[in-house]
Amino acid sequence: MAVESAGTSVAERVRAVIEAHKGERGALLPILHGIQAEFGHIAPEVVPMLASELNMSRADVHGVITFYSDFLAEPAGTTTVRLCRAEACQSVGAERLVADAEQVFGVKVGQTTPDGSVTLGQVFCLGNCALGPAAQINGRMYGRMDRARLVELLVRAEGGEETA
Repeated sequence: MAVESAGTSVAERVRAVIEAHKGERGALLPILHGIQAEFGHIAPEVVPMLASELNMSRADVHGVITFYSDFLAEPAGTTTVRLCRAEACQSVGAERLVADAEQVFGVKVGQTTPDGSVTLGQVFCLGNCALGPAAQINGRMYGRMDRARLVELLVRAEGGEETA
């Protein structure tokens, strides 16, 4: 985490995000969102700094980071895939889709492919219940997802095509 970037250390950049939100009530979440926006993830090395600056335990900071699926401990892949695993989607094949996705990408949910091309994640509701199983690819929602459609959309996304 001691990496230098354009003359500004990572620690200085993290402190700038902290200072921008430190006085807010419930500052941890806005700070975490700010750090993730700045770096693309929240490295474990910043947890002690956050805990110290916010007068919290490291366990409390870590607990918040790991509770919310939007916070990543490592940089996400070029393409992010989030599969819905809520009950409505489960009832129409979400678990099969998760198993298929893990097989296709060769990673488990929560991991990124070794080449950094895809991060496979899960959520417990995308609000697209009537069109389950639902998925979100690079922030865009899709319904009635199956293995073939998932692969097709990822090929298009990797090729830079609009995935409609």
